[in-house]
Amino acid sequence: MSAPESPVLELFHRIADPPSATARRFVTDHALEDRVRFRNLTYAEVEKDWLERGGHTSPALWDGARLYQGAEAVVARLLAVVNLGRDDS
Repeated sequence: MSAPESPVLELFHRIADPPSATARRFVTDHALEDRVRFRNLTYAEVEKDWLERGGHTSPALWDGARLYQGAEAVVARLLAVVNLGRDDS
């Protein structure tokens, strides 16, 4: 019997935005690509999803219940994933 899949976190970001680069770098530096879906705010559908979740600042991380906005909040949330052994999103 296989373990249930962990929910994927969604990282809303802008390519040319330095705070977004900080968040993306954290994901790759900590090998969280299997847990974090990158969502580029250049696309209308992605921006719509971000706005529906209360988005106003990028980067932003959606964990299925809450939207964490700004690089510091995103990195802090991702650090919790790393510190918990990636068992709890």
